[in-house]
Amino acid sequence: MAAAVKELADCGYDGLSLTRVAERAGVSKGLIWHYFADKDDLMESTAKATMTTIRDRIANSLDLAEPVPDIIRAALRRIAALTVTHRGELTALNRIVHNLRHPDGTQRLTLEDYEETYQAQESLFRRGQTEGTLRDFDTRVMAITYQGAIDMMLGYLETSHPHINPDDYADKLADILLAGIQRS
Repeated sequence: MAAAVKELADCGYDGLSLTRVAERAGVSKGLIWHYFADKDDLMESTAKATMTTIRDRIANSLDLAEPVPDIIRAALRRIAALTVTHRGELTALNRIVHNLRHPDGTQRLTLEDYEETYQAQESLFRRGQTEGTLRDFDTRVMAITYQGAIDMMLGYLETSHPHINPDDYADKLADILLAGIQRS
């Protein structure tokens, strides 16, 4: 899957070659078929593994003993920094999400693939409500809104506006989000 990420970042979704993925991984192409039913199966597995890796990397870099508003701000800064530090992974993930389809043309990766992320975010928001740093709101709606803002931030910083400072963008986004959910 790491080789697929590199191949996607370098060659794009349509240019991806399973032969080159196997070469990059140092394995035979037949070994890929042993673990994955087809290219789409490899792409779906790669996307899900990459999403998990990114989520865990961010979560593990945070000081979860801090007040929740501080965790949210730090998380947004670390996520925005990925557009510089892990551009290849984000590019590959973006290419899979936008191109991987079922035979009927519908997207193969859906919002259901965010479920574990949503649940972790909801837990964090509930903790903030319990500690008194966040006001009362529907944590599910906020988790979906928060993740949507993250996804748009990454897309904006990665593809459209690489000259924008990721820390500045993340801080402004944190200000907006926290203004709506932080207890005054």
